[in-house]
Amino acid sequence: MPKLSSKITAILLLFVVTAMANDATAEDFPQQIQAGQHRLILNGSGSRTKYLLEMYVAGLYLSNETQSPAAIAGADEAMSIRIKITSGFVSQEKLVDSLTEGFRNATGGNVTPIQPQINQFRKCFAETITKGDTYDFIYLPKYGVAVHRNAKLKGVIAGIEFKKALFDIWLSDNPADENLKNAMLTKPTRR
Repeated sequence: MPKLSSKITAILLLFVVTAMANDATAEDFPQQIQAGQHRLILNGSGSRTKYLLEMYVAGLYLSNETQSPAAIAGADEAMSIRIKITSGFVSQEKLVDSLTEGFRNATGGNVTPIQPQINQFRKCFAETITKGDTYDFIYLPKYGVAVHRNAKLKGVIAGIEFKKALFDIWLSDNPADENLKNAMLTKPTRR
């Protein structure tokens, strides 16, 4: 009897997770976006999960497709990461804490050189975050990372070192989610 009960529990859990999964659509992650004068193409996209629940979907946009995370993070060229919040469990506090941890992981714990930029970045998340919100982190050389929430500019953070650390949250050897990293480095199939 315990085996049957655990199978039913697993099936119900799978059903709940599937029912809650991926509110993001192809319209949320088009094959191309415009960033200033730059046309960026979707390099890959995937889900950030935690405790078997999808928290958000993220897409990586580049000028040219590549599967080299180090080349992407280090490049001083236009690129973007788009995040669509797909869970009501993502709060302003939890997202900021997660990004703060991501910066520590991306820099090997040495955030001191970019701490002023991180502080500025955190201010872009002052509003309540709700399911369905979309964030775009758009890097343009000589300009910095423009942070947009639902297509409204929230701030610009200058500096290539900050940009490298930001993109390394998802692309470093210690990423926020290994499956998401791999998905961002794999050309998506049309949904």
